[in-house]
Amino acid sequence: MTRLVSRRNILQASAAALPLTARSYARILGANDRIQIGQIGCGHRAGGHRRMLEKTASTDPKFDLRSVCDLWSVNRERAAADVEKRFGARPKMFQYSEQILADPELDAVMVGTGDHQHAKVLAEVVRAGKDCYCEKPMANTIEDAKLARDAVRASKQVVQMGSQWLSDPYQHRVREIIRGGKLGKIVSIDQSWNFNGPRWHSPKNPDIALLRERDTDWNRWLLGRPWRPFDPTVYFEFRIFKEFSGGITDQWYSHGSGLAHFYLDTFIPDDTVANGGIFAWHDVRENPDTFQCLSTFAEKEVLYSYSTTFGNAYGDHTIIRGTKGTLYSPGGEGSPQWWFLPETRSGWANNSVFDLKTGKVTPEAVTLPGSTEVPPVNQDDNLKTHTDNWFACMRNRKTPNGSIDTGFAHSVAVVMATRSFREGKKMYWDRKTEQILDHPA
Repeated sequence: MTRLVSRRNILQASAAALPLTARSYARILGANDRIQIGQIGCGHRAGGHRRMLEKTASTDPKFDLRSVCDLWSVNRERAAADVEKRFGARPKMFQYSEQILADPELDAVMVGTGDHQHAKVLAEVVRAGKDCYCEKPMANTIEDAKLARDAVRASKQVVQMGSQWLSDPYQHRVREIIRGGKLGKIVSIDQSWNFNGPRWHSPKNPDIALLRERDTDWNRWLLGRPWRPFDPTVYFEFRIFKEFSGGITDQWYSHGSGLAHFYLDTFIPDDTVANGGIFAWHDVRENPDTFQCLSTFAEKEVLYSYSTTFGNAYGDHTIIRGTKGTLYSPGGEGSPQWWFLPETRSGWANNSVFDLKTGKVTPEAVTLPGSTEVPPVNQDDNLKTHTDNWFACMRNRKTPNGSIDTGFAHSVAVVMATRSFREGKKMYWDRKTEQILDHPA
């Protein structure tokens, strides 16, 4: 039977539970220890997490997916059946996070809940003494971002953000090229990742008709966001409703901004201005289907532009421009295919800065050391190297590629972009006070 809890009681319970110091995490996972993993949130993305674990099992099979947790009974049953199919043993099932986290044998948790729930669940997980893999965006409010960051920093837990491209070897190769100076002084980064269709809205989704309030906990699902009557469409399509997500900003832009930080070896833009609207799909959505933002990184002197439309799928790209060359990817989010093209000449009139005198040049494919293979334009979201990195760090207690600092940085970038769009103002990040302002600090 669903636990009947008022919104007020839920908020009081959440606030009371988070500051508690849970059991200490004394166990150090060695190379031969079996890591005991649980899942909190068993929807679509959690299925991707299980596929990532299945891939990682080919090189590190010493783990068990021992438990799953979801507010909705149907999701729990589906996840348990999928775990049994993929890994050969049926996991324990729980409805509430505090139930799964009470298991003293549980080492780590993968969080795949709604966007607005990530930060609070992450804080709860590390305070219970468990390592964590937390989906992006880590947070979509500054308060939640600070809550999660402070909880992780106060713990000894290994936390991996679900920004999987930070473990892609081709993105690492791109950063190496930039660091090596081959592009000269970086002046701009431009990303445009697109799709043609009413993304995140599917009125014929059978789960919307299947979900009953008695089979979940609506108050717990809201987790502190303004109360509204139970709505299965909001429950499954939270990305298009502004109380719970920024939509494009929370999702694709969190990846884009995180990669921009990664390429530039810096965190959080100094300012952001955004625009867009609902131009293609006039359905129930509240968040834009067409969006663009422009940011600057003052110290690096780099202009960063990002855009997405769901009304046209043509021309995905990332372009990193430097004074001596360009790196260009003809793919969308996380594309591993990159090309380098040198700048052959710089100057004006008789003021020649440099001239390679090479004439026409051809693009040079970015490949991995020891390989000449050019990868495809797109790759699977369920990137094995990211869970591999998380597993390695759980065993050696080092910092993973998607650290809590990368999570905090992309969260701030997301909130700046969302607020700029909604408020019609340019937003600024005050690095001293860690506040978003609508005027220069």
